[in-house]
Amino acid sequence: MKRLLFIVIMALAAASCSTTRRLAEGEYRLADNKVVVEGKNPSSSELEPYIKQKPNDYFIGGWNPLLYIYNLSSGKGTAWDKFVEKLGVAPVAFNPSLVENSKESMLSHLEYLGYYGSEIKSEVTTKGRNAKVTYTVTPGHRFVIDSLSYVIEEGPLRTLALRDSATSEIRPGKYLSESTLEAFSEEMTELFRNRGYYGFTKNYFFFTADTSRMDGTADLTVRLEDYTRNETPAAARPHIRYRFGKVDVRALSRFPIKRKFLDEINRIKPGMLYRERLVDNTYQRFSNLGLFNSVNIQLQERDSGYVDCNILLGVAKLQSIKLNLEGSTNSTGLFGITPSISYAHRNIFGGGESLTVGFRGNFQFKFHDSTSSEEYAVNGSLRFPRFLLLPSDLFITSVPQTEISALFNYQNRPEYKRNIASVGYNYNFTFRRRFIFQLSPLKFNLVHIYSIADDFYEKLRDPYLINAYRDHLDVGMGASFYYTSDPSLNPLNIRKTSFYTRLNLDVAGNILSMLNGILPENEYGSHLFLGLPYSQYVRGEVTAVQTWRFGRDDRYAFAVRGVSGLGYAYGNSISLPFEKFFYAGGASSMRGWQARSVGPGSAPIDSTFSIVNQTGDMHLEANMELRFPLFWKLQGGLFVDVGNIWKIKSDSEGEQQESVFHFNDFYRTTALDFGFGLRLDFNLILVRLDLGLKAYDPYTQKWCEPSQWLARNGYALHFGIGYPF
Repeated sequence: MKRLLFIVIMALAAASCSTTRRLAEGEYRLADNKVVVEGKNPSSSELEPYIKQKPNDYFIGGWNPLLYIYNLSSGKGTAWDKFVEKLGVAPVAFNPSLVENSKESMLSHLEYLGYYGSEIKSEVTTKGRNAKVTYTVTPGHRFVIDSLSYVIEEGPLRTLALRDSATSEIRPGKYLSESTLEAFSEEMTELFRNRGYYGFTKNYFFFTADTSRMDGTADLTVRLEDYTRNETPAAARPHIRYRFGKVDVRALSRFPIKRKFLDEINRIKPGMLYRERLVDNTYQRFSNLGLFNSVNIQLQERDSGYVDCNILLGVAKLQSIKLNLEGSTNSTGLFGITPSISYAHRNIFGGGESLTVGFRGNFQFKFHDSTSSEEYAVNGSLRFPRFLLLPSDLFITSVPQTEISALFNYQNRPEYKRNIASVGYNYNFTFRRRFIFQLSPLKFNLVHIYSIADDFYEKLRDPYLINAYRDHLDVGMGASFYYTSDPSLNPLNIRKTSFYTRLNLDVAGNILSMLNGILPENEYGSHLFLGLPYSQYVRGEVTAVQTWRFGRDDRYAFAVRGVSGLGYAYGNSISLPFEKFFYAGGASSMRGWQARSVGPGSAPIDSTFSIVNQTGDMHLEANMELRFPLFWKLQGGLFVDVGNIWKIKSDSEGEQQESVFHFNDFYRTTALDFGFGLRLDFNLILVRLDLGLKAYDPYTQKWCEPSQWLARNGYALHFGIGYPF
């Protein structure tokens, strides 16, 4: 940690140093490229990628401290020099010959876009030993398509092409360019391949443009030949429709799986009209099962107009064990450890059924103090690669899943003991690989609280909480939605620019409320089902994360997360059940605080609980983190967290109002922390250690002085696996 702090201080101290000190005599550092386009089109951003030499990346307000760190080296090859050169980034030495190469590359792209006869002038300006290159672009003339004619032999291909001509990339009124002709060729090729024309390529299209009228227009002719642009007419062969012939699906090694299941996943059937989309869908369906580490679909053409298909499946490991560990401590001496272990079998019954069994513990304690809490949870789930009780054929492009899950949770706190037994029934399916849905028509929780301390209910600061800590039933339904810009990514180990968002929604008690007329009531006025009051509420939570990767080999990252959640109890409930409350703090939340130690609002810590347990109905949080390489496999991180939890109502009109959310002044009760961390990245696993320092405490509503950051109750140290978001 001291090393990271030293590096940060060193970077700030080096700001006054030169970024060009290590350049050779007569060299300049390329500080900036600028593209100025005369007119509105094309945009400068369309041409910038074709510049052959790029300057160093900038961040933190246009400043790159790594440049200054690199220039702390003397260039003599000492241990110090190697250290700062590895840690920093070398300046880009300006190469004048690449300016002309850049102009040629941009001119070529302009012609591809349809700007003919363009001109580009370059100007190099220097200031000190920094060079800036300005490219002034004068786009050439563009031709508008005046008339369009198709030379295609009568038959199905002509019918298909003319049917889509109204929305085609090329049509009268659009600009003529190689890029639009290329897009048209690819569009038609995809269309034909999905109508039986196996092996069709875009090179069967030929284009002729007549611009002889010199009025800025062009007459375009599209020809479809039976030979490609790379062939002579002697190689002509007729375009025919194909059907799938023999279809064989087999694993490359011994594999206990049912043939019926493989046939259900495979969408390619003998005798069907060839469609490339079916091949792609079949590939995705087999790949998404998690059973196979490779899927190879081999197609073999037959002269009789059939395409034989062999699907070869490489078997993945069917069983796996996953271990995880999180830990944290703060300046008050409270330690928290959360170990977990899970076992998975991806083909337990030979039909793609997946079984997962897991154990999770949570232990909080203080050394030299008898106060502690412990929590144990055992869970299991069984997933079927189909919908049970619903038609699965509706989902052709993905493999739907039915999940049956169960959980038992035991918690032993100084104030009470608690058991939760849960059962869930879920439907999971994906759409276009980026959209993941889960529908839960049944969620059933049975909560039993016992061994309650004699004065527990009397000591609760907020009477609103009393109803949350009683035996109850939670019967309802839910849904979740997840979107990712790159389905190949693991959200907790992100290595490229990406975005993902998650939405969860739970609704409970509404169906049971329809029986209120025949259900008995307890002494608190709550209706009972199976002898217990049932919960009635709605709860939603949204998370959005954007991660930008930049720098050489995308080694740097800037990640931003926003979280918002709200729960509302009504009808048969006065408050949310305590297991549905929101909390903040911990290794993946407000890192200046321990888990469950922030808020609600500006309320003080509830002394009813020996181990902090602050909760609320509402959650707002935002996090920012800059990630950068240090050396070897070590990474650094600088982060800022802002947020809190609140209540949206309270039974008390007095002291408890500080915990209630008020829009006009909620910023006064919003916590703020910052910090830095070290991460060991072993590719398959990332080990993280973060130190969070309190900057603004909502309880005192005061900014924390630097002298308080490392004092009692001023910081928290967190250990975790994977990025926090």
